[in-house]
Amino acid sequence: MGPRTGWLEEDEARAWLPLMTVVEWLNPALDEQLQRDVGISNYEYGLMAQLSGCEHHTARMSDLARSANSTLPRLSKAVRRLEDRGWVVRRPDPQDARTTLAQLTPNGWVTVQEAAPGHVARVRELVFDHLTPREVEQLGRIATKLAVAVGPEGASAGRFG
Repeated sequence: MGPRTGWLEEDEARAWLPLMTVVEWLNPALDEQLQRDVGISNYEYGLMAQLSGCEHHTARMSDLARSANSTLPRLSKAVRRLEDRGWVVRRPDPQDARTTLAQLTPNGWVTVQEAAPGHVARVRELVFDHLTPREVEQLGRIATKLAVAVGPEGASAGRFG
């Protein structure tokens, strides 16, 4: 490879531009399906899915914020909307009064289970149905490397989304 310039190399641009299209369009496409089926955003579904994978369906708000690449105020507003629907509750952490826990309620767990098939079908339709099994494996390796590079420590190991 020659000296680095201020522009992407041709092969880099061929990979970068489609990646940016996916980054920009995937979330709105998932939002559309989840709004239609359950009345929530992909962000809100991701929070509930994250909680569903935690012990006792409970996590610290700060951990949820890190996994979701979110500020605590944005997270708090989303959790409030989920609380209003009876799907999540917040309470102080009995181990550390400075920390707030979010917990998926039984109704929230039912909602995640009901929403998952439609969400998974849409993810498959948009992503995995276009890839061979080998490409899915490659995508997993590549996405993991990129998540480690761009996300804060521990965020890439989360089950968000």
